[in-house]
Amino acid sequence: MSTINVLIVDDSPTVQRIFSKGLARADGIEVVGVAPDPYAARDMIVKTPPDVLTLDIDMPRMDGLTFLRKLMKHFPLPVVVVSTLTADGSQKAMEALASGAVEVLEKTLTEDKINELMLELVRKVRAAAGARVGTKAFGSHLATSRPAKKPLPAIQGGADKVLAIGSSTGGTEALANILERLPADTPGTIIVQHMPPGFTAQMAVRLDGLSAMNVREAVDGDVIEQGVALVAPGDRHLVVHKKGSRYVIELRDGPRVSRHKPSVDVQFSSVAKAVGADAVGVILTGMGRDGAQGLLEMRQAGAHTIGQDEASCVVYGMPREAMELGAVAEEASLNRVADRICAAFVTCRV
Repeated sequence: MSTINVLIVDDSPTVQRIFSKGLARADGIEVVGVAPDPYAARDMIVKTPPDVLTLDIDMPRMDGLTFLRKLMKHFPLPVVVVSTLTADGSQKAMEALASGAVEVLEKTLTEDKINELMLELVRKVRAAAGARVGTKAFGSHLATSRPAKKPLPAIQGGADKVLAIGSSTGGTEALANILERLPADTPGTIIVQHMPPGFTAQMAVRLDGLSAMNVREAVDGDVIEQGVALVAPGDRHLVVHKKGSRYVIELRDGPRVSRHKPSVDVQFSSVAKAVGADAVGVILTGMGRDGAQGLLEMRQAGAHTIGQDEASCVVYGMPREAMELGAVAEEASLNRVADRICAAFVTCRV
């Protein structure tokens, strides 16, 4: 495995020191520079281009969002945004993802959280290193007050159906692409996106502004309803149960599954058991294998399963693992996933 060269961009000497030491301890990662502001980062990038850049949003001389947009326009690199968890910080993190960042991480520097932060940063740096950013059309899904694209024709008759989607690195923009095209009467939808606690609520707000559906963060006990998309919170597993004629969500604490919480595998596996052939499962861009086994269980239970194709993935990891396991019934480019979802639900009705 080749070494991943990382440039840290943060104005805090404390963060610089913690990140430098933490990343340097990880196998296959080397910190090649530390920049206190975007101007210093620019000079370092020109001299020695890194493989991955970690970026703070609030910095002197030039804010991180402005720098990110300039970087993606002139010198696209995989960027991991490290942001404080505030209402303003989480909103800016979503804007960063829409502008080209591939991962986002909460900056928690309390003594009891530093080790966990560094483990997660190492994971996200490795995921970002495998991302393809140069050919992606970033910034095309910035939140608006109404859908940017005309939704597909109504599905109808999907009140007893469920759409389950799982995604990771690059997934926020993939989800935006899909949800802005799905019609208002899309069957009840549940989403697991690998993201830290707190950021998922802001992601749901952003997706709600793009979608004809109602999109919000899930609450324990929610009923899955047609025309509503529920996003799993960043620190809870989403499990589906059937109660009478309804499908109800349980948000469950506990250990990570497939290295994640929420886990796509947990969601898909519960859908396979509770919904069976009345579901459609979709696995999108992301590093690792979370979701592959659960999607296979969905397919074996009679659900239609869709995997994002390699050419349109930021990281072709999760869909590839699912494909190799035999969990994917059909592959589709990102721009065709919404169409294939609608077609699958029409088939479900017949």
